[in-house]
Amino acid sequence: MTNGYAGSRKSVLLEVKGLKKYFPIRRGLLQKTVGLVKAVDNVTFFVNRGETLSLVGESGCGKTTTARCILRAITPTAGQVLLSDNGALVDVATVPKSRLRSLRRQMQMIFQDPFSSLNPRMTLLDIVGEPLFV
Repeated sequence: MTNGYAGSRKSVLLEVKGLKKYFPIRRGLLQKTVGLVKAVDNVTFFVNRGETLSLVGESGCGKTTTARCILRAITPTAGQVLLSDNGALVDVATVPKSRLRSLRRQMQMIFQDPFSSLNPRMTLLDIVGEPLFV
């Protein structure tokens, strides 16, 4: 993989820059914020035309939270989500709700049952490398 910008900027479909989502930890009768849970911290990537992105990781590592921030199902604490809309990158955070629905049709989250998709006896290297050896 290259540094990410070797191709044309026109081919970028989705660009995520410095995405963060922190949830407050509240305690006491008045629910005072005493700390933060950093569910997503400084995630940056991009997806070009013809590419597919998979977020893979342990339970609770922030995969679903990242996807929900990208779709604006929840509001990110910081960062930018830029989506190609007719060739121009638009910031998903600033798009009006009326237009957000049409943008969401271009994106989707797909959840996969981990028990049917991954063999617990195989290492991560074996799982990722298996298609390359066939």
